[in-house]
Amino acid sequence: MRNSLKVFRNSVLFLYTLFLLNGCSSPDTNKSKNEPAEQNISQTADTVVLQQMQFIPAVINANIGDTIVWINKDMVDHDVTADSSKAFYSDTLHVGKIWKMAVTDSASYHCSIHPTMKGKIVIK
Repeated sequence: MRNSLKVFRNSVLFLYTLFLLNGCSSPDTNKSKNEPAEQNISQTADTVVLQQMQFIPAVINANIGDTIVWINKDMVDHDVTADSSKAFYSDTLHVGKIWKMAVTDSASYHCSIHPTMKGKIVIK
């Protein structure tokens, strides 16, 4: 009984130390393309939400040079892949993650994990 209490106490102490160290760590200054969705997104960015196995909106009008931000608010992972010539593609967007891209041309795209999910970028 005494040994199990000691193991429990040491485990709690270890977890508490990890919690404190995590809170003291410095922020990551090299953000990857898969950034948390909670970050501030520029007012000039167009946003597409991945939710309920669809891109919302399915068609987005943008100007060349605009940034489009895809936010995965679904319950499963997705990606964003150009239909023709693989002109662009994201890494796997885990739940709660984002991917952004500057628009260079009109394009149709889909989720390669769930090919029935389709979207389109239309240059104004």
